Parts: sequence; C-alpha cells; structure tokens
Amino acid sequence: MKIVRYHYKDRVGYGLLKGQDVLRIQGDVFGEWRESQRIADVEEIKLLAPALPTKIVAVGLNYRDHAEEVGLKTPDEPLIFLKPSTAVIGTGDSIRYPRMSSRVDYEGELGVIVKKKAKDVRPDEAWAYIFGFTCFNDVTARDLQGTDRQWTRAKGFDTFAPLGPWVETDLDPQQLKVETFLNGEIKQSSNTKNLIFGCYQLISFVSQIMTLMPGDVIATGTPSGIGSMSIGDQVDVVIEGIGTLTNTVVSEE
Repeated sequence: MKIVRYHYKDRVGYGLLKGQDVLRIQGDVFGEWRESQRIADVEEIKLLAPALPTKIVAVGLNYRDHAEEVGLKTPDEPLIFLKPSTAVIGTGDSIRYPRMSSRVDYEGELGVIVKKKAKDVRPDEAWAYIFGFTCFNDVTARDLQGTDRQWTRAKGFDTFAPLGPWVETDLDPQQLKVETFLNGEIKQSSNTKNLIFGCYQLISFVSQIMTLMPGDVIATGTPSGIGSMSIGDQVDVVIEGIGTLTNTVVSEE
C-alpha cells in the first residue's frame, strides 16, 4: 500500500493511494484505520512529507562504496547522528541553500518509517516495528561538515530532510535499487543489498540507545556518487518499488 499525507481544500490528513485516486484514511494511520471516500486525483492535491517524526536518525558510511569514496574505514557498528524534525520537507518543496555554506550536497537514501514505540528490539523482530519505506535526501552542507567536530550544523538546516513522496508499506527492503539524479543526470546508483547494516539491524541498534516513536525516520545511509548542488538545480531520489522524491534548490533569501 502507498500511504500519502496530503493538503487539499484546507484539509490535512492521511490517504491511501490507489492508482491515481487518493482515498481518505479514517482512524490512526499507525494503528487501527479504514479507507473512506475518494478525495481527489493525486495530481490535484499537495503531497506533504508522509511522516511527522519526533526525530530523524541518520546513518553515516553505511555503503562500502561510499566509505571508499570518502577514504574512511568501514565502521564496526552503525555510525548514527540526528537531524531535527524542523528539517523535514516533502516532495515538490524547495531546499534552501544556507548563506553560511558554500557547498551543499545531495545524499539519496532509503528511509524507514517506524510504526510503533520501539525499545530494545531484537533484529529478528524489527520488521514488526516498520510502518513502511520512503525516499530520503540527507542534504548536507559539506564544507561545514568538514570544519565542525560533529555534524549537527551541516545536517540540520531547515529543509535539509526531504522525504516522500509517500510511504510504501509492502516492500522487502533488502534488495532495492537506489538512484539519485541531478537535473536529469544520474549521479548515484546502488542497491540496498550493499548496505553494511541493513534496516532490521539499524532498528535494533538504535532502539537500544533511544526509544523510537511512531513516525520516526531512520535514514539508512547513502551510496557513492555524492556531489554538490547549486541554486536552481533539481534533485530526484528514485527508489525501486517506492517512487520519486523531487526537490529544487533555492536561495535562502
């Protein structure tokens, strides 16, 4: 199933995407719910970020080819950091290029949406805590990442966490093509089979550190091919079985 979060005629809510039709969801999308009447064609509504996370837990150096690309040793356990909820935007929204940075990069990734409160989860039971999967762009001020001792500033600007266009709930995350395009030119192309730590391992690891809440996002890491974006560029993150997350880069002014 494809679950969308939408804005249509002054109403914000969750819907079920069937073909081109968006059907209203009544109830708790993370619990008991049912589909209701048709709202509109998907082309007629504004798609919002499909989750409202309390936190985004992102993972660094989780593809071997990316670790080689940046000249760093592959980690022995997941290297995690946080992005604030205020960084979240949806498909079609603009990434703002901050004045204090001179290099802003795309990082296409698979995003995991948490379904229910998770603490001390075993890897073999992690699937039960997954609501679904989405496309994610871990936008990064690369020059600031290089000068700071930690990554909060470089990763945490407003608009630096695009996700969408929706959540796909019926998907095996272990062998999905992940691609990033800049102005229509392919820049990243890999497969989640190349992850060092898979989705289930990540949920287990993170839940041993912090409690995950419904709607929280785990960004699983980016493959090789990272690069910079300029004002006016369009970046598309395309993941097999999910769809395309599209954003444009604009001046902070």
